[in-house]
Amino acid sequence: MRVSGEVAPPGDKSVTHRALILGALSHARVTVHGALTADDARSTARVLRQLGVRVGSLRRGRRVVVVGRPWVSPSRTLNCGNAGTTARLTLGAIAGQPIEARLTGDRSLRRRPMQRVAVPLKAMGATITSEGEDGLPLTVRGGALRAFSYHTPVASAQIKAALLFAGVSGNVPVTVSEPAKSRDHSERLFAHLGFDVHTHGTTVELRGVPESWPAVPNFSLEIPGDASSSAFLVGAATLADGGEILLRSVGVNPTRTGFLEVLTRMGGHVHRLDERDVCGEPVADLAVRPATLRGVTVGPNEIPALIDEIPMLAVLASRAEGESRFREVGELRVKESDRLGLLAENLRAIGVRAAIEDNDLVVVGSDQPPRGRVETGGDHRLGMAFAVLGTTAGGTVELSETRSAAVSYPDFFSDLTHIGSHE
Repeated sequence: MRVSGEVAPPGDKSVTHRALILGALSHARVTVHGALTADDARSTARVLRQLGVRVGSLRRGRRVVVVGRPWVSPSRTLNCGNAGTTARLTLGAIAGQPIEARLTGDRSLRRRPMQRVAVPLKAMGATITSEGEDGLPLTVRGGALRAFSYHTPVASAQIKAALLFAGVSGNVPVTVSEPAKSRDHSERLFAHLGFDVHTHGTTVELRGVPESWPAVPNFSLEIPGDASSSAFLVGAATLADGGEILLRSVGVNPTRTGFLEVLTRMGGHVHRLDERDVCGEPVADLAVRPATLRGVTVGPNEIPALIDEIPMLAVLASRAEGESRFREVGELRVKESDRLGLLAENLRAIGVRAAIEDNDLVVVGSDQPPRGRVETGGDHRLGMAFAVLGTTAGGTVELSETRSAAVSYPDFFSDLTHIGSHE
């Protein structure tokens, strides 16, 4: 397959969630440009509407208006769909509000761990009642919170963001320390809007919000292109037989570019053009062309900056020369699927040598055409990664389903077709 053309990837999922929730807490009229319109973002919008907030329709190419107002206890259970970010950040935001809500999600989300967020929120003063051992459903009753300092057991932007949003919602200082630096979209957004937030290494301090909060003036936010969604098109261009593509307005936040750094070590060709700042987030256009890849070792300290891109990196490793090892990636077991187990099983199913050794994923590259059936487990990132692998010369990769791409990238398959031409 040769590649050509330009693509504007969908709006960043992480930033869209945060912008919608912050707008809902602000009691202002917030205009969001370039918001993600996929299922996960729609889950956040739906939940906020049930809490009494006015949130406009999410349609690609249209701005979204959020009109914040005092939150109310919803009349029915909040269904967060497949969105772990929706569930965890909403928990944090509700913790500082004098309301009560029950949260649930689809089958996949109900099995994902929630106590890692619930435990520190309870220490802040929220009342949270679980109906199972760890996951959803659970009920949260918010109210007056206390200032809080917490060291997270794992590097997790969702834990950090949940606590920071609780601090904003309850108007109390919060300090969060992590074993490694995770995505910093929350603190960047807060700083952009004038919050008193400071970062020191892997520690973030929210010391205060503007005196006018929550009755702030109207404001507007622009969402960069999603780095994780862009990774699939970068991967497709890297594996192509020739040509070049240009991805417009992609977020290149340093806590999200681990994928690009590892790909460069593997021999990839990705060039940043027109680097700029958009609402506190670094953005660039990415020019990508094919490359011959070599195996790589990805260390534990690198994982937080590329956790969502491991499926795409593993697929690229399957076409690289030599062995690749992704160290300490056990967190993949509690994603939308047992992502770690399915990665190894599916790579083997298409003829690639792959194994799990403790918490490491080991992949041995091959130049044989990938052929076989892939079980996605309803996991959008697995489905898209293996769809990219199926574009290689002689490859025939059958996906068990394609619907899950709508969780984060509804137009993925049409964009993949747009940049490629088979010869």
